[in-house]
Amino acid sequence: MSSINQIIKPHLKDLGGFEARRCLPQNERQMVGPFIFFDHLGPAAFPAGKGVDVRPHPHINLATVTYLLEGELLHKDSLGTVQEIKPGAVNWMSAGTGIVHSERSPEESRNREATLHAIQIWVALPDEHEETEPWFRHYPKDNLPVWNENGVTITLVVGNAFNRASKVETVSPMFYLDVQLQPNTQFILTELYSERAIYSITPGLSVDGETLEQHQLAVLNSNGDIYISANTEARCIVFGGEPVGERYKWWNLVSSRPERIDEAKRDWKEGKFSQVPDEEEYIPLPADEDSEYSRPQVLS
Repeated sequence: MSSINQIIKPHLKDLGGFEARRCLPQNERQMVGPFIFFDHLGPAAFPAGKGVDVRPHPHINLATVTYLLEGELLHKDSLGTVQEIKPGAVNWMSAGTGIVHSERSPEESRNREATLHAIQIWVALPDEHEETEPWFRHYPKDNLPVWNENGVTITLVVGNAFNRASKVETVSPMFYLDVQLQPNTQFILTELYSERAIYSITPGLSVDGETLEQHQLAVLNSNGDIYISANTEARCIVFGGEPVGERYKWWNLVSSRPERIDEAKRDWKEGKFSQVPDEEEYIPLPADEDSEYSRPQVLS
């Protein structure tokens, strides 16, 4: 029996000047544990004078987790947070009852050629945490456990795994690893949690002897140890956790209740969300007649 349950090829999404590879949600798989959204951003090269400009937009009932592999991003939100993030650090933003944020290239990186390479995920909050007050925390890279095993460097970005704990605060059982392998090395992923997946940032990886092509997400069967091997220098993201139940997604809004999404749509359209200080732009609510946004997508 194969240890791989599903192979998911990402959709390409234009985020305004650069592409994201979106692995979750997909028709064939919507969530892995509490992870409801997985984007691999870039690597995108920007000439001097250009950069990332993701205008203010809202979220509810979820947490966004930003982890940079290369480059810089400046986060601003409606709580008044202004925080630059660099490789190896984590930005965790818990939307709760509602938050608005923007993500842009810092001024310093706009003045030169720059590259952005990042992983951005969303975590669905458990029912009892969906409507808590929003909060944001930045975790420098030294807050994340890093260890080496036989030519493999592992960073525990979020959660608990291998008798270690990241300092990033979470509210449900999960793990998120950045695994970097030297040629002809192997990493053993123990069972840990009931749902697990591997995303291949680079080529050169195999899972229990099966080749995992670059930019593919392998959703694993739940039983047993998994052997991740590399025949060249390689890198992957390994993540998972325990499910939080059915969720609905519409645009940037996630909730266990479709009526809550309808309420947030009205609030954004009517300008009832708090604003990001010093930001005058915003992303308008998508038109309902756009088929992609015609109704909330059920995710489980």
